[in-house]
Amino acid sequence: MAHTLDDATIRDRLSGLQGWSLQDGKLHREYRFDDFSAAFGFLSRVALLAEKHNHHPDIQNSYSRVVLELVSHDAGGVTDADLEMAGAIQALA
Repeated sequence: MAHTLDDATIRDRLSGLQGWSLQDGKLHREYRFDDFSAAFGFLSRVALLAEKHNHHPDIQNSYSRVVLELVSHDAGGVTDADLEMAGAIQALA
């Protein structure tokens, strides 16, 4: 099982990931796009990335707004895998 990270470590490592924050024990990021098609296209790329990494974010989509949250449910908190996935998602945006 992966080792969970403490809040101070998470916040320190998030400093290199623009727009990501720690909310309710999860990594959180909101993206806004010009329209639904752009948001959905981004979500499609995130889905392919998630499958490749076998690490899947919680997703909310409303028209041009996408909210992603990452947490390692099996570990009971945020792990290195969540931060790595956040970085990979950030590279897509």
